[in-house]
Amino acid sequence: MSTWELLAELPVEIEGYVLEGLQESVSSDFERKSTVFHLRGRGQEGIGEDVTYDAVDHEILQAAGPVLALAGSHTIASFSELLAGLSLFPEAPQREVSTRYRTWAYESAALDLALRQAGRALHELLGREPEPVRFVVSMRLGEPPTLEPLRHRLDAYPGLRFKLDPTSSWDEALIGELVAAGAVDSVDFKGYYSGSIVDQPADPVLYRRVAEAFPDAWIEDPALTPETDAVLAPHRERFSWDATIHSIADIEALPYPPRMVNIKPSRLGGLRNLLDAYDYCAERGIGNYGGGQFELGVGRSQNQYLASMFHADAPNDVAPTGFNLPAPPAALPTSPLPATPSATGFRWG
Repeated sequence: MSTWELLAELPVEIEGYVLEGLQESVSSDFERKSTVFHLRGRGQEGIGEDVTYDAVDHEILQAAGPVLALAGSHTIASFSELLAGLSLFPEAPQREVSTRYRTWAYESAALDLALRQAGRALHELLGREPEPVRFVVSMRLGEPPTLEPLRHRLDAYPGLRFKLDPTSSWDEALIGELVAAGAVDSVDFKGYYSGSIVDQPADPVLYRRVAEAFPDAWIEDPALTPETDAVLAPHRERFSWDATIHSIADIEALPYPPRMVNIKPSRLGGLRNLLDAYDYCAERGIGNYGGGQFELGVGRSQNQYLASMFHADAPNDVAPTGFNLPAPPAALPTSPLPATPSATGFRWG
């Protein structure tokens, strides 16, 4: 039986839902907004988070309110089918991929509600034991780049590990300082982003410097051109893929057979896609780690819960959200996060 089949027929009764807007100033030029869906039924509540990146899509949704006809008796499978036939955005989203993010929010909330109505926890239903979750902190070093953001966090939390976004402005001196810090588990070349604030064009000089300086780090999303492919050829065993992974078909279409892929639940866009991808990777010995999407609410803890069951001992980009703030607060949990699933539902901590 597939992992999806273990929960597909779980019943859920929905009487209505409400929306909750969240926002946080992540940096001087980025105020993150998200929307939490609260699905209610039989005296219980299930929650999920929409991590659509464009603030205007959240503003339009929240202004429209809970207008979808979701009430009724469903299974997880039939609720997924219902969503597929609805227009989840009152107005067309800024990006096509946002439909996947919103689908995940509704489906994760429905799963949480169904489990709470059944008095069961997700790991119990799936027959998996949650384990402590190893995590890394994902960050950029600014322009011009400086070690200050990394040092600031290491001073407060000496055991932190990082996933860094190299840019062409990284010089050999900076890379040498990073090597000396000894805290880099993965590097993300952002090779598949276009028109975003994190664009980084293919750069064979940068790729060579970074790949050789960090021989044990995963190399995520390199932009492969004839020049960069040749530079990275000795390091292909360390390739990992993220931005293009929305489905099993995307994994199968990768230029080289992967050893590792970054599985972001919201980017897979639904429970069946996600769980089928986990099964596909497990059957073929492909490793996974989890990825965050600047969640502000329950979305991050649900990612941590999934990581605890499917890829706990991996460089999961699911650090507590406080580490992503310009000035991380004191007393944040450190890695590995203890396994703390709730007694019922799709909740963690």
